[in-house]
Amino acid sequence: MLVSVVASLFVLSAAHAQQSTRPGLWEVTTKSDLLALVPHIPSEQMQQLALLAKHYGLKLPKVDNGTATSHLCITPEMAQQDIPTYFYENRSGCTIQNATRNGNKYSLVLTCANQSFHGNGSAQGTFTSNESFTGHIDFDSTVGGNSIPASAETTARWIAERCVAVNPLQ
Repeated sequence: MLVSVVASLFVLSAAHAQQSTRPGLWEVTTKSDLLALVPHIPSEQMQQLALLAKHYGLKLPKVDNGTATSHLCITPEMAQQDIPTYFYENRSGCTIQNATRNGNKYSLVLTCANQSFHGNGSAQGTFTSNESFTGHIDFDSTVGGNSIPASAETTARWIAERCVAVNPLQ
């Protein structure tokens, strides 16, 4: 369960776009020690995680060697928004606090609470161009009464004008 939440938050943090972000299909890569545990999760639990993620409108990313790779469709409307809070609040049960942006850099604080997990975290990122992004997230969560800290490095790159067969929140 935690893997899907953390992976989803990493993917969603990449969508924190500035006005010059290029709309279209983006490839998002997230590296984390926590993601390295995915091969050890029984297939039955992975199926449950996939269903839970789907319930929140998310698709579990492909994970290999502690790295998750996903695709994200950034619409023209999303690219124009300074801080797209609807991404976090409507999809993952998280709210944003203290969101700031200075030029091509941003930072924000996440507070998440839903029936499956509770947690707090922070994200920082930099759009190095209108077609590339780097970021870092730290997140402390409680799942089933267990405290689980996580951090990750995220990079994203624009790969296509059109988002053919990709859900905007995938």
